[in-house]
Amino acid sequence: MSSTLRFEVVGEAFKKKAVEVPAPSERPSDFFGKYVFTRQKMFKYLPAEVYKKMCDVIDNGASLDLQTADVVAAGMKKWAMELGVTHCTHWFQPLTEGTAEKHDAFVEHDGKGGMIEVFSGKQLIQQEPDASSFPNGGIRSTFEARGYSAWDPASPVFVIGDTLMIPTIFISYTGEALDYKAPLKKAIHAVDKAATDVCRYFYPDVKKVISNLGWEQEYFLVDEGLYATRPDLLMTGRTLMGHESAKNQQMDDHYFGSIPERVAEFMKDLEIRALELGIPCKTRHNEVAPNQFELAPIYEETNLAVDHNMLLMSLMKRIARKHGFRCLLHEKPFAGINGSGKHNNWSLATDTGILLHGPGKTPMDNLRFITFIVETLMAVYRHNGLLKASIMSATNAHRLGGHEAPPAIISSFLGQQLSDILEHLENTTDDELIDIASKHGMKLDIPQIPELLIDNTDRNRTSPFAFTGNRFEFRAIGSQANCAAAMIVLNAAMAEALINFRTRVDALIEKGVDKTKAILQIVREDIKTCKPIHFDGNGYSEEWQEEAKRRGLDTERSCPLVFDRYLDESSVKMFEITHVFKRNEIEARNEIKWETYTKKVQIEARIFGDMCMNHIIPVATRYQSALIDNVHKVQEVFPAEKAEKLNAKNILLIEKISEHTSFIAENITQMIENRKVANRIENVREKAIAYHDTIAPMLESIRYHVDKLELIVDDEMWPLPKYRELLFIR
Repeated sequence: MSSTLRFEVVGEAFKKKAVEVPAPSERPSDFFGKYVFTRQKMFKYLPAEVYKKMCDVIDNGASLDLQTADVVAAGMKKWAMELGVTHCTHWFQPLTEGTAEKHDAFVEHDGKGGMIEVFSGKQLIQQEPDASSFPNGGIRSTFEARGYSAWDPASPVFVIGDTLMIPTIFISYTGEALDYKAPLKKAIHAVDKAATDVCRYFYPDVKKVISNLGWEQEYFLVDEGLYATRPDLLMTGRTLMGHESAKNQQMDDHYFGSIPERVAEFMKDLEIRALELGIPCKTRHNEVAPNQFELAPIYEETNLAVDHNMLLMSLMKRIARKHGFRCLLHEKPFAGINGSGKHNNWSLATDTGILLHGPGKTPMDNLRFITFIVETLMAVYRHNGLLKASIMSATNAHRLGGHEAPPAIISSFLGQQLSDILEHLENTTDDELIDIASKHGMKLDIPQIPELLIDNTDRNRTSPFAFTGNRFEFRAIGSQANCAAAMIVLNAAMAEALINFRTRVDALIEKGVDKTKAILQIVREDIKTCKPIHFDGNGYSEEWQEEAKRRGLDTERSCPLVFDRYLDESSVKMFEITHVFKRNEIEARNEIKWETYTKKVQIEARIFGDMCMNHIIPVATRYQSALIDNVHKVQEVFPAEKAEKLNAKNILLIEKISEHTSFIAENITQMIENRKVANRIENVREKAIAYHDTIAPMLESIRYHVDKLELIVDDEMWPLPKYRELLFIR
């Protein structure tokens, strides 16, 4: 396809898809949550007593009886039907990295030959998807189809189009979790209980600890017309071939640059839709790579934040198409430029304040702060391999460790001040509580520029788990991942660390040790224990790779082998202590992880083979034939000596094309044979390892030769849009 034709395709796609972005006259605060059954709407549509019961259910975890659910359903139906809603669905998060829904109409026979609109408490609370048709890791056989989705009142019901969307958990007939939400809620409950118990050493009146999450969603936009001509993008979400553009991100001019007009219109439309659905969008900007952008919300309670992120990713894809774009959430859609992540900013807060907030006003505030920092480090140290497993996938493996994202080694950055404090505590024997400086001023010697408030810690973008002032930033999560996978492990590990901490402190107190001295003694012990996880240096350096091994940190990079960490006895014990997973649930999830890895690499290999054999080699051969024909014609026209000189370049190109096409054809054939061998392996783990070791590397080695051909073959003949066209929005 010629460059001219490629641009015409884009233009036509944009003409068809371009829409007028709504510009509401109201402020965002006026339409925020317009399509969400918020407390304000609950108060309006529910009887006062039922409203109070629902608040108790949401805030305190009280049980919901069917009679109350019937009244709530009636109020929801009235509100929804005023918005033109005709259907309802349970909206859940199966182990597919996406969401699922089955729509039921608000209709039932009236017994008189007509229909009536009905929505009962039972429909609100429970629905029955097919549990054997979603990934279940062998928990359900094909003939054992029954499974249940159950309403999560802590995540508000919302409306999309003509459908009432009800956030739910998803479990098997025998009670095992088949989704992300159920174990996430268990992990959140575990850290709430464990952290509340530890908080009461410092603040006896604390009633609740909340896990908060602020995700930063990175993504790419490409023109839909160009996207449609790339089979690899269509089927895998990334370009399996393509030579890097002469200009990509090396000028650093895209990062925080002026947002292209078309993209700004998309962002505006997206934010309006998101705000109407209660997603508190706050920040938008250009990211490092061309055509890469980021959206970040205000922090929320973790369960709700995860739901909002899943909903937002769906919105992004749908709204992008209205603007002539396709939204790419793959972690590495283009080689040679930065991939996309989803930084998870995690913190804990009580009903009175933030636990990880920096220095307090009293020595006990500072001790509280240090205690929770150190126990977070203990959680990350004990389960650094498991945390890596929670963010590892076939797609994110392309991004981690690529000098654009955190390395595939989990460590934690604290900054100089906090590091010095921990070192002081570790080495001192006195029981005096130290002061911790808050933000300090920096006066710049520049007229008209005000004094800046400087944080007590810098940021380290090479650290996978960095402390950034009042939270930890878990930077390694992939852009298309469900945040819950990482948050389940982190919150459960934190709960285990706090349970262990409290047990040891209480044991000292029972022996007559003063409470403050007991806390300081255990904190000192833990500072020494978790020291290997603390690293403030350059995580990209080769020296750190070797140092991490010496420290005993998990340095494994093979995706299928990293998944083994879920089945370590320490991991199983942690999940069982916190009541997040039973052993058979962990085993089932690992089966799914290995199967998913295999299927993704398998699909890529099939698409790649098809593109090479049916697109690239025929075009390269056709161009080679044209060169050969030209050589013969030159020989006919010019004397032998001059013809030889004139043909030298073409003959060199002909040889190179033969070398590249021969390598591609031979290795595609070998890759197919390798797939056949791997497919005969029955054990899902061993099959995934075979795909990782024998097939995934071939995709890269063959790609090298395809990309070289792209530089040789006539641009008018090359069948695919190139990076220079895909990466720069026009």
